Amino acid sequence: MALYFHEKGYDVIGTSRTPDKYQLPYPLLALDLNNDNSISCCANQFINTYKNIDILINNAGVGITGPLEELPKSEMLKNFQINFFGPIQFTQAILPLMRQKNKGLIINITSIAGYIGLPYRSIYSASKAALEIVTEGLRMEINAFNIKVVNVAPGDFATNIAQNRFHAPLKPNSAYFNNYKKCLETIDAHVDSGSKPEDISKIIDHILNQDNPKIHYKVGSFLQKFSIILKRILPDLWFEKLLLKNQKA
Repeated sequence: MALYFHEKGYDVIGTSRTPDKYQLPYPLLALDLNNDNSISCCANQFINTYKNIDILINNAGVGITGPLEELPKSEMLKNFQINFFGPIQFTQAILPLMRQKNKGLIINITSIAGYIGLPYRSIYSASKAALEIVTEGLRMEINAFNIKVVNVAPGDFATNIAQNRFHAPLKPNSAYFNNYKKCLETIDAHVDSGSKPEDISKIIDHILNQDNPKIHYKVGSFLQKFSIILKRILPDLWFEKLLLKNQKA
């Protein structure tokens, strides 16, 4: 996404936990959303160096899978810090710059999973759902300052999220072993066969050219987007049966 917009002529500033590892045509600032001090330092460095921001894209995120009963609290807290609290903290730090200019756009990359409680991904779904809902409230709070906030909810995309996520280990003596194993295989297959990440860049490019963008954008396969509609119109138990069959849980 950063390369896409750099090539289109935007002034792009990226972030990374390990910026020294990369040779890129745009600057990278050090940022670890799991560390409050890193968030503050990165925001202050940006403000002091660039003194202006038009668009903030909160794109960082991490997966977490496993039976809720077997997930450590420390990992659940870490997931919410990266997927929810971290983006909020960085947004808080940048909002004063946007208010001074009386203009800005914040795009939160959430997930279609945030619309549906998924088996063995309940914490991930919850963290993305929380960011979706906060966006709705934040939009109304900062509307008077001509700052827009948008959610972009991707479905399955072919990225390395599966390799980087925390997943509770498969324990042969666990009551959840068989169902969790089948569901984990299905999740990995969906990611591997997912859409190209470049598709997200094109959607965001479209959003940047809208005077009054929508609040929510869903990006993914027809079935993934249609599942949100099905959840709204089907009785809860019917939808649950369909979801269990699809997830092989």
